[in-house]
Amino acid sequence: MTEAQLLLPDREHALVLLTEMLRIRAFEDRCAELYSASKIRGFLHLYNGEEAIAVGVMQSLTAADAVLATYREHGHALARGLSMRSIMAELLGKVSGCCRGRGGSMHLFDASRRFYGGNAIVGGGLPLAVGLALAEKLQKGPGIAVCFFGEGAMAEGEFHESMNLAALWRLPVLFVCENNYYAMGTALARSEAQVDLVTKAASYAMPAESVDGMDVIAVEAAARRIIAGIRSTQTPAFLEARTYRLRAHSMYDPQLYRSKDEVREWEQRGPLISFTSRLKGAGVLTEKDFQDLKAAAEAEVEDAVRFAEDAPLESVEDLTRFVYAEVRP
Repeated sequence: MTEAQLLLPDREHALVLLTEMLRIRAFEDRCAELYSASKIRGFLHLYNGEEAIAVGVMQSLTAADAVLATYREHGHALARGLSMRSIMAELLGKVSGCCRGRGGSMHLFDASRRFYGGNAIVGGGLPLAVGLALAEKLQKGPGIAVCFFGEGAMAEGEFHESMNLAALWRLPVLFVCENNYYAMGTALARSEAQVDLVTKAASYAMPAESVDGMDVIAVEAAARRIIAGIRSTQTPAFLEARTYRLRAHSMYDPQLYRSKDEVREWEQRGPLISFTSRLKGAGVLTEKDFQDLKAAAEAEVEDAVRFAEDAPLESVEDLTRFVYAEVRP
């Protein structure tokens, strides 16, 4: 039996998984509206369609683990436990945001959750993950590092350097490639000669495998097994999650590189539709249950929006703070 055919978890855990994915989807849909209303500025990269990856992987992590993400990191931050209020306030540039409004959409950060970004540079989180895993090893700590990145990052030099050092130094780090098949607007086969990403990763002498990133149960099962191995051996591993972003690369993207029919086809395979249908078919979820969970997620988002809109901006007097380290006598 493959992990994609595994039995459903108990009702309580199944609803946790669904709730987390609904929270992310509702948050991202509202962000698109706020961006169109010019309340969110700069770049905005949404996670619609990829929710099962962040939610599935996070089930195996502890408070001691370090998490690094990409510029498409709202879903990772929510799944890691950052408050929706603090994330929304950050996106609106308010001082109540997780980075006091200074980071915005691409630079969410919360040291208390060991969530070390959001990174606007493609592949930028990879060497940071290696550094955090090395620190954990040298300090003999209990945690591991988990780094999320897109398949486009696998064509970057820091991917190869990071994989090599992690294997060479035997570091406890999980590399999670969210393969949505388009690096911005370039299809995978047009940008990388070797499109079998597991083969590419395995060349660095570490366990490497692939999973259906649209199936939250399969992602969770694979992540639990792989992470248990990392904790046991204190060595790295690679997981490719095959997925698809249902929205544009960013809000500026006209999506001329893919057809509407392709997007619609993937949408029907998306994690929310497929998981909800599966739960209903098993008698674990009713339509009323689903609508109640969806309404609760949307209510949480509206609360976060109100909080963010009412929150103050950074005071003019403090604008130069955090530019340089504050030296205390």
